[in-house]
Amino acid sequence: MSTVLLLHAGIADSRMWEPQVAPLEATGRRVLTPDLRGFGRRPAATEPFSHAGDAEALLDGPTAVVGASLGGRVALELALLRPALVERLVLIAPGLSGWAWSEAVRAGWQEEEAAYEQGDLDGAADASVRMWVDGPRRRPDQVDPEVRQLVHNMVLRSYVLEQETVGGSAEEEPAVHERLAEVACPTLVLVGDEDVDDLRAIAGHVAASVPGAELIELPGTAHLPSLERPDEVNALLLQFLA
Repeated sequence: MSTVLLLHAGIADSRMWEPQVAPLEATGRRVLTPDLRGFGRRPAATEPFSHAGDAEALLDGPTAVVGASLGGRVALELALLRPALVERLVLIAPGLSGWAWSEAVRAGWQEEEAAYEQGDLDGAADASVRMWVDGPRRRPDQVDPEVRQLVHNMVLRSYVLEQETVGGSAEEEPAVHERLAEVACPTLVLVGDEDVDDLRAIAGHVAASVPGAELIELPGTAHLPSLERPDEVNALLLQFLA
């Protein structure tokens, strides 16, 4: 039985993949949807750790790895550190170490952090949702309210876990952005046309740097197309993984 590993975004947890699980399982695949440490049902770490190392520990053979945002960065790290384990790679608006973030993105992070530091967790989550779910060119009322609320809840959950645990921090593979040409497996890169400009630029850069990678821009979605455009994402996944 072939395996698909789905790695969630940093503004989400494993719940972001609910629309994908049944369609993938219907093809006879085993589908893994772990929560990364500090997200969903998994407590934060009390000592340094590696998301890529945690992902590797779940795998017992070649696997199709799908990663979104933070999960996309982790998927890239895994593909470079353990290439024998990653037979196909799907990157949805992947994060990338070494990127020079724009003033707009840094301002959004600062707004979220300021609310968080003041104890306004709802306000912090609202700031995150506005930047990543609404995107820079849409009003909140132009986005599915159920998607906005789910992401709000997932972000809040990560705050709670962060406050409950003191200690560990995730270790990154620092040279990933310099090693993209070493990715040897078939790779598909997806990004929403309503995502922030940085993520659209990163997606283009990754697709241009990974040999043979294909880039697809999805209309009418920002940072989490798996939730906003599940039918289109599912069709692309099934086609690529076949």
